[in-house]
Amino acid sequence: MRRAALFDFGGVILTSPFEAFAAYEQRRTLPAGFLRSVNQTNPDANAWARLERSEISIDEFDAAFATESESLGHRVQGRDVLRLLAGEVRPEMVAAVQWLHRDPRFVTGLLTNNFLSGPDQHIPAEWAAVLGAFDVVVESSRVGVRKPDLRFYEIACEELAIAPTEAVFLDDLGINLKPAAAMGMATVKVVDPLVALGELAEHIDVRLEDLLGSPPG
Repeated sequence: MRRAALFDFGGVILTSPFEAFAAYEQRRTLPAGFLRSVNQTNPDANAWARLERSEISIDEFDAAFATESESLGHRVQGRDVLRLLAGEVRPEMVAAVQWLHRDPRFVTGLLTNNFLSGPDQHIPAEWAAVLGAFDVVVESSRVGVRKPDLRFYEIACEELAIAPTEAVFLDDLGINLKPAAAMGMATVKVVDPLVALGELAEHIDVRLEDLLGSPPG
């Protein structure tokens, strides 16, 4: 039985930052998809990867991203990109996580590539509400590895005391889903949240209406 539901954060629980990237590129008359192309160049050792493993500070990221983007034709400060990351909470995803968290048949996990913004890091109240519904939160900035490194998924399974074959993982990026699938997890690529939750419901043998409704009594 699939009894563990694992979620990405940005692009799954939150709306995708790619929409904000596209708007920024349009304002700056940058080529469409330019910011993503910077992040996809040398993806295991670029500024973005190092920030998410807490190997560099935000100031160092700001300068490194500017250098990397300039080498690809357009200089963009790293801090500009970080300002684009705050998406909006998807209420249907929050409802599903809370329903699963309150049902003793299931465990929940959040698997996120993120970065530490400093000692005064502020978490919005609407984020805190959903974060409290996860049994385990695995953050790249704290464990020192990031998706799609296989070790990241192994840590999640260890902390939840599950086998990969007991899990369903939802992410908006195919590159992050491939290692999970190779381990035996069921995977769901999130484009439309309701479609994705319908797939999750099938994997864990519950009704979509239940996931979106009130917590089980």
